[in-house]
Amino acid sequence: MTSTKIISVDFQKEFSAKGGKHYRPHPNVDFIKKTLVPFLRKHNIKVAEIISDYRQPRPGDLDDSTCPGEDGYISEIPEDVKLKNVWVKCMNSPIWTRKNIGDPNKKPGLPYQDPEAFTKWLNSTIGKPEEVDEVILIGLTIDCCVLCTAQELKWRGYRVKILKEAVDTYSGNQKETKMILSNPPLLNWAKVISWNELKKLFKLI
Repeated sequence: MTSTKIISVDFQKEFSAKGGKHYRPHPNVDFIKKTLVPFLRKHNIKVAEIISDYRQPRPGDLDDSTCPGEDGYISEIPEDVKLKNVWVKCMNSPIWTRKNIGDPNKKPGLPYQDPEAFTKWLNSTIGKPEEVDEVILIGLTIDCCVLCTAQELKWRGYRVKILKEAVDTYSGNQKETKMILSNPPLLNWAKVISWNELKKLFKLI
């Protein structure tokens, strides 16, 4: 049986809420909270979620943010509309993990790649590529983590789409966002769709 699945990427307060270390004004935050989430709740559609634990040590990146136990780590996706099995990554690409990831009471280990574990999460959470019509990505940011996730999914054989109203760039500059959503490299990995097109996929328009 085929289906349409949604994955939220890094929709955490560190990026989305005032006071977050990487906060910028993003129109997609209000869209997700005020339009998409009520729609999902009304139609009992659940979202899979990927979030980040960007504590040090992270060789090659001096950032220290989205720390478990702090407000910046908290997801903005309400509990009632998301699946319980959340994937936690420690680099831009979701295949990067580490010991004690997501645990606020333990020191994190060095990042390492575990593509097999990520594939197992995908298979159990959203289904294998042949079981899914398409995977819709939302969240932050389209010039970094959402793009990296699209690449990883496409390489595994998923048909990837981006909901344009539900993503944004790190800067929040809408000219930049429009340019990225309209050109390669993003379009090499995913098709960009609108809010009305998403509703049609769920046969709810």
